[in-house]
Amino acid sequence: MLFVATGCGNGDEGPGEAAGGVPVVEKGKLTTCTHLPYPPFQFEQDGKIVGFDVALIDLVAKDLGVEQEILDTPFENFKTGAFLNSGECDLAAAGMTITADRKKNVDFSVPYFDATQALLASKKSGVTTLAEVKEKKLKLGAQAETTGESYAKSQGFDPVAFESSDAVLNGLRTGQVDAVVIDYPVVQGWLKDKANADAFALGQNIETGEQYGFSVKKGNTKLRAAIDKAITDARADGTYNKIYEQWIGPLPKGQS
Repeated sequence: MLFVATGCGNGDEGPGEAAGGVPVVEKGKLTTCTHLPYPPFQFEQDGKIVGFDVALIDLVAKDLGVEQEILDTPFENFKTGAFLNSGECDLAAAGMTITADRKKNVDFSVPYFDATQALLASKKSGVTTLAEVKEKKLKLGAQAETTGESYAKSQGFDPVAFESSDAVLNGLRTGQVDAVVIDYPVVQGWLKDKANADAFALGQNIETGEQYGFSVKKGNTKLRAAIDKAITDARADGTYNKIYEQWIGPLPKGQS
């Protein structure tokens, strides 16, 4: 079972050590900072926080002999490592792209997911590319402080910034923007709803070469090694593929 909290950890037990001498901010738990909702990576379902990231970190927690606890925190703090440095969380798992800028503040695990961005637009807009959005002078949206927002800006846009991926999609649904740049797996899940698929269309895929990683406080080599081992083992024994198919969908062509 997962525990979900907001704000600061309760600190009832205080810091401790997990298996292998891995330090944890709360004894018996592996505290994960995330930003909800971000399906299919982290979201609430039937009163529980589930998803691709959650399932992978559960593997880490199992190896360490502890239980995962999830703390809902603002996304903009992840690139600075604020919640890791303050001792509120052991790691961050938030569908976070590994970038050189973020590496200045946190240490990343091995990559666990190859990501692409996508353009999603209302069908009535008639656009399928960023060039068409620009040509028609339509409003473009993106999640604040993400690589999607950075990419849009690099293409000459001044996107409307939303606080979460859920808010981005709601902004599109309610007509605040005509199109959005957002992570492709999020679009995949969203378009499974017939009402969404009837009104909105997937446009161009934007290959940015992004890879997601889990982050830990700089210098936390023991926890980073434990995360790397869990990911590597899961890829080797087929567990990763099962988790991928459960939460993301069919494996990309050429991947096994």
